[in-house]
Amino acid sequence: MIEINRVTEAIIGAAIAVHRALGPGLLESTYQACMVYELHQRGLSVERQKELPVVYKSVHLDCGYRIDILVEDTVIVELKSVDKIIPIHLAQLLSYLKLSGKPVGLLINFNVKILVPDGVRRVVNNYLER
Repeated sequence: MIEINRVTEAIIGAAIAVHRALGPGLLESTYQACMVYELHQRGLSVERQKELPVVYKSVHLDCGYRIDILVEDTVIVELKSVDKIIPIHLAQLLSYLKLSGKPVGLLINFNVKILVPDGVRRVVNNYLER
């Protein structure tokens, strides 16, 4: 497995490349398709719209959760194209981290003039320490 910091750096680099090429204002699905392409070009393993079941009393339940992009089976990437990141967006990523047990996630909002630092938020899964 690749080191997490190297993976997150590669993801952010890919997001910057996509943002430079397309700019803000497009649909989230457009950015997602371009990110998947860019990440593949960088040699990373990528899963798009990865189902995330809820485990309740040892039973896997499909509750409709889907991770936008999972990179190297380690980093969850949640994409947005919104005027402003609000607490529910962060709560969504935190929930995905908790349910999946993945160590880190990136919340990336493409609807900003300058992607870094305005559009990228790195989140660590604190539930792993409990």
